[in-house]
Amino acid sequence: MPGATTAEQPASKNNGGPGPTHNIDAVREEFYARISKRDMAPLWKVMSSVVTKEPKTRCVPHVWHYDDVKALVMESGGIISAEEALRRVLILENPALRGESKATNTLFAGIQMILPGEVAPAHRHVSSAIRFVLDGEGAYTAVEGEKAFMSPGDFVITANWAPHDHGNPSKKPMLWLDVLDFPAVNFFEASFADYFDDKEKMQNTTRHDGDSLAFYGSGVLPDGAPVTLNRSPVINYTYARTRPILDRLKKAGEVDRSHGARVRYANPINGGPVLPTMGANLALFPKGFTGEPYRATDGTILVCTEGGGSTKVGDQVLEWGVNDVFVVPPWKTYSHHPSKESVLFSISDRPAQEALGIWREDRKPA
Repeated sequence: MPGATTAEQPASKNNGGPGPTHNIDAVREEFYARISKRDMAPLWKVMSSVVTKEPKTRCVPHVWHYDDVKALVMESGGIISAEEALRRVLILENPALRGESKATNTLFAGIQMILPGEVAPAHRHVSSAIRFVLDGEGAYTAVEGEKAFMSPGDFVITANWAPHDHGNPSKKPMLWLDVLDFPAVNFFEASFADYFDDKEKMQNTTRHDGDSLAFYGSGVLPDGAPVTLNRSPVINYTYARTRPILDRLKKAGEVDRSHGARVRYANPINGGPVLPTMGANLALFPKGFTGEPYRATDGTILVCTEGGGSTKVGDQVLEWGVNDVFVVPPWKTYSHHPSKESVLFSISDRPAQEALGIWREDRKPA
């Protein structure tokens, strides 16, 4: 009304100001209820949980002992065939992620078996995959026209959308560790798969075992090879070829305080990771080695190929021996303590994190 001062004007309900200060909790709750009906929520109520000061993980450290796993995988051979199952795999589920088919938040892990005379039919999918051979000799994976026969310790790659099938013409079962990035692919809701018809159980192979390694991993490249390929064209990084390099590193004194004498499996086209979403290493720990504490933001799956020992993850100690598989969650401090000379294979989502600019590591100063 005329002559009234500013202080006498009633406060507007919609002027964006703080409003009345009495009974503020009730006012806020009423506001939250109203915006919830519009599919909205206040960031300030959840800020500390969505923008954390340090990484928070649901994963827990865990080890799967091969003697236990092998017995159960072998039992599955009498329950379902490789053809019926498409892939006869027992999933290694992180105990904190039961029912989610995850070893870490971004990686699937499982133990696959193919029996003598079996064929796991050809298919392809957006998810990239690796095989790390644990047991058996003489079975093969056919990838992109190359039939790669496998031996324990071999590291076999199936890239995004690459057709692949498995067969076992030997007289013994073969078991290997499968690791796939489909939890990450499914996070982006970008999964596709293609299952070939019954007449195409096996793809036609035009390359011989080891061709891709000879063509791309020998210091030369086929004329016209792509120079921007973001994944390795090598199908099988054989243990027989990689293992002696670790001995050379050890003799040369190239032994990391945390990781031992370690090599990184590399894309020979550009020196980058073997896959854009997953990277792998093989490490030798000399007898008497005591690893210094280390942590990084990539969740890691490890396999012992030789020796034995333990890994301390936070306050938990994981005991491991040959073919045991274990998980180190993201940003958990860990250190390796082999009881004798040992070799560990590892795979993680580090390349994906590096591509996004979010990967970090932390280690005790020298």
